[in-house]
Amino acid sequence: MQQEEDGYQPVSSHPDNSAPESGHGVTAFGRHDDDMTSPTSPAFPEPTRVAVNGVELEVFEAGRQHAGRPIVLCHGWPEHAFSWRHQVPALAAAGYHVIVPNQRGYGNSSRPTEVTDYDIEHLSGDLVALLDHYGYDDATFVGHDWGAMVVWGLTLLHPDRVNRVINLSVPYIERGERPWIEWMDDVFGGDFYFVHFNRQPGVADAVFDEHTAQFLRNMFRKNVPPREPQPGMALIDLARAETPLGEPVMSDSELAVFVSAFESSGFTGGVNWYRNLDRNWRLLADVDPIIQQPTLMIYGDRDTVARSESLPDFVPNVEVVSLDCGHWIQQEKPEETNQAMLKWLDQRDAIQPRPLCDRSPERSGQRAAR
Repeated sequence: MQQEEDGYQPVSSHPDNSAPESGHGVTAFGRHDDDMTSPTSPAFPEPTRVAVNGVELEVFEAGRQHAGRPIVLCHGWPEHAFSWRHQVPALAAAGYHVIVPNQRGYGNSSRPTEVTDYDIEHLSGDLVALLDHYGYDDATFVGHDWGAMVVWGLTLLHPDRVNRVINLSVPYIERGERPWIEWMDDVFGGDFYFVHFNRQPGVADAVFDEHTAQFLRNMFRKNVPPREPQPGMALIDLARAETPLGEPVMSDSELAVFVSAFESSGFTGGVNWYRNLDRNWRLLADVDPIIQQPTLMIYGDRDTVARSESLPDFVPNVEVVSLDCGHWIQQEKPEETNQAMLKWLDQRDAIQPRPLCDRSPERSGQRAAR
């Protein structure tokens, strides 16, 4: 998700809208030379299927022995839980119970057919229900790209379920007086991908589905040389481009995990998140717009997503870190990302240690019944 149309990184409907029964996300991708993609690799766990909020989510989990210190990692578009492969082992080793869902519309998670099933109320409701499933009152939530947008929205709608926030790339976006798509249409025009996704539903999805491997190969790049904006819908052109620019963000075997996932799921579920932007604007009309939780915002110095000058106004307890990278921060600079996150988390624990959450079934059942 991004706020500038550069044809590189963001911020027909797939006929199968139900998740496969196996639930073995990484297993289903097959074995590759890179051990990180192996279903038996300690670095990335086997998935389980969790029923929450009327859907089933494919969830990858590590460090369960550290119950009481939950941290939930939320991917963006067009991503997958596997985008956090470098963070999962580091956070588990640091004593956290790491929970990484494929959110609705992605991987082997459910893919509802109604566009409105992907609004911020549903997406945040999935995460709240996931906490209930594990018996947690609250957790630290981490988001990248659209995942950051979901974490911002979750924190606004359910502030008691979020104790700390770490977001990457996409800062808090203030609501403003006009619906977001309406505003973007006036400022950026109908070919801006946010607007195009809304005004021409199904068109981009079909192109992405037709060129899945090529589109993802062209999308996950770094050190892309600057270019003048071209007419037309840039992401459609990107999907059709035979020659990628810049350098790959990941190995071929890692990219194959993303390709296999989207060949199975299609892109419509993820694109439907964009198609709820104005609906989200309305759903957030009456909430307190100030986020009080301690927050770490991580930017990439070469990311095309615009930084927010007003971030401290809406997130007064924010600390900002910048890394020398583009949009795919946690994959481009995994060690630096891990260090920034763990240092900040350690500092917050030193200031105000988090009490252990009650994971008893009785407590969980009380939460779920509310």
